Amino acid sequence: MAQTRKRILAVASSGGHWVQLLRLRPAWYGLDVAYLTTIEGYRDALCAEAWAQGEDEPRFYTVVAANRWQKVRLIRQLVGIAWVLLRERPDAVVTTGAAPGFFALQLGRWMGAKTVWIDSIANAEVLSLSGQKAQRCAELWLTQWPHLADEAKGLRYLGSVV
Repeated sequence: MAQTRKRILAVASSGGHWVQLLRLRPAWYGLDVAYLTTIEGYRDALCAEAWAQGEDEPRFYTVVAANRWQKVRLIRQLVGIAWVLLRERPDAVVTTGAAPGFFALQLGRWMGAKTVWIDSIANAEVLSLSGQKAQRCAELWLTQWPHLADEAKGLRYLGSVV
């Protein structure tokens, strides 16, 4: 019986969240990874990097960008993420944050995927709002600042990605 590669769904909103997610790519070497973000323009750079390393073009999805004040857009984002999760059926969901990452973790966990939240390094004083909420659905809940770690709550520091 052939062993299949583990499927990972890597999720981040735009900007620094996306940059931090891409810094984790070496950790997924040999795994079957699909990417989900909010900016279609990120596809070209991701594909170029994969081709330069002799890899196939990665699966890439986008959902509408939204924040907590844009309720209709959040619903659209949630539906888009659900569609990607149903299509990909990942073994694990890994995110560096914001709304799409939180939704992907919550839905992914309901589908039986392992879940990892890595809060953005930009949140040096307190966890992000999404990061705080992620505690409920992240099996591995991480901060990139040692002084924010709280082992009693399950918030761990294992280093930074930047």
